[in-house]
Amino acid sequence: MNIDNLKALVGRGEGQHIEFKRKVVNAEKISNEIVAFANTNGGHLFIGVDDNGTIPGLKFAEEHDLELQEAAMKVIRPKLVIKPEYVALTAKKSVVVYHIEESSQKPHFVKDGSEKKYFVRVADRSIQASKEVVEIIKRRKKSKGTKFSFGEREKRLFEHLEHQPKITLKEYMQLAKCNRFLASRNLIRLVLAGVLEVVPREKEDHFILPKSFL
Repeated sequence: MNIDNLKALVGRGEGQHIEFKRKVVNAEKISNEIVAFANTNGGHLFIGVDDNGTIPGLKFAEEHDLELQEAAMKVIRPKLVIKPEYVALTAKKSVVVYHIEESSQKPHFVKDGSEKKYFVRVADRSIQASKEVVEIIKRRKKSKGTKFSFGEREKRLFEHLEHQPKITLKEYMQLAKCNRFLASRNLIRLVLAGVLEVVPREKEDHFILPKSFL
C-alpha cells in the first residue's frame, strides 16, 4: 500500500470495514476491534490515524505493533495472526495497517479474566455480541440447512413483523408466551433457516424479515 492508497481508504471514514486509532494506548481494548472484524466480514485497522481522518502517523511504529501483537496473542482465542503493513509518511513517521480477513475459525473471543467476550462489527462500531449472535455464528459453520415447524408462536411472530419492522428477544418472549430459553432457541433456529435475520445491537438485537421476504 502506498500513501495514495492509504489516503483513499482513510478518506472513506470509519465504517463497517475501517477503524482508526491514533496510537496504541490500550492494546487489549484494540484487540476487540480485531476480533470484531474477524467475526464479521473483515476490515482494515489503521494505527496512526485520528478519528477525524487526519493522518499524523507514528514515530515508533514498530513499538506500537509489538505492543498490539503481544496483547492479541495474550487475549484473543482462537489465536489470530495479524501482520502489519507499514506505510511511510516521512523518513520518521509511518502508519501501521492491519488487513483483517473474516476468519474461518470464528467466533473468536477476547479473554477478560475468566470471561469470554465476543465482538462483531456493526457499521462503525465493534460491539459485544449477544449469546444468540454467538450461537448463530457457531452453528452456521456446521449447519447444512435448518428446519423448523410453523406453529402458533411462529404465526404470531410473522403477524407481528407484518406491521412492525423488528422484534427483540424480550418482545418475542411476551408475544410467544414462553421463557427466555425457548424464545432464544426459536429465534436462532429461524435465523439459521433463513426466514429471519439478526441485526446485532448493543442493548437488544433486532430480528427482522429478510429483504427477499418484504
